[in-house]
Amino acid sequence: MSSAAKNTFTLDLGAPAPDFRLPATDGKTYGLADFADATFLVVFFTCNHCPFVTGSDEVTRKTAERFAGQGVRFVGINANSVNTYAEDSFAHMVERMAQHQFPWIYLHDESQDVARAYGALRTPLFYVFDTARRLVYTGRGTDSPRVAADITVNDLANALEDVVAGRPVGTPQTNPIGCNVKWDGKDAHWMPADACDLI
Repeated sequence: MSSAAKNTFTLDLGAPAPDFRLPATDGKTYGLADFADATFLVVFFTCNHCPFVTGSDEVTRKTAERFAGQGVRFVGINANSVNTYAEDSFAHMVERMAQHQFPWIYLHDESQDVARAYGALRTPLFYVFDTARRLVYTGRGTDSPRVAADITVNDLANALEDVVAGRPVGTPQTNPIGCNVKWDGKDAHWMPADACDLI
C-alpha cells in the first residue's frame, strides 16, 4: 500500500483518542478520564498468547519504565476473542499480570467495540496520544517484536523521545508487526476488509 492510500479502519494521525470503559485485571474499571494525570498516553492492543507480544513485553516494560517519570502512562487492551484463543480469557489476563507485574493497566475489551473504535489491526499495536489526546504516533513498538535480540530500532521509544522533548514525531507511522486481532466469530486469520497497512 502506498503512503498516498488511506487506511479507513485505523485511527488517522491527529484523531482524538476514542473513550472506553473497560474492566482491568486490578478489579477496577477505567476510562480515558482516569488517565487525565498523564501528560502523554500510550494505548496499545496486546493479548496473552501472541509470540510477538510475549517476545516484546520486556522491551515494552523497559520503555514504559523509562518514560514513566516524564508523564507517560501505558494502557494495554486485550480485545482477542476467547472463542478463538482460550488463553486470552480475562482469567488468564489476571494470572499473567500477577506473574509478570507489568507497569501498565491491562484492560479487557470483550465486546471488541474499543478495538473497532481504534482500528486495532495486530498485537502488539501502539497508539501514542499527546496532551490533548490527539494521535501523534501509531504502529509497531520495535522492528523485531518476536525476537528482542534482533531489534535494530525501537520506534515507540523514538516517538516518545520526540513527544517528551516537545518535537513533532520524526516517524509518526509504522506498520505493526504481529498477530492479527482475533475477531469473534471469524477465522483466526481474518481481518476487516477495510484494514490495510498504515504506510
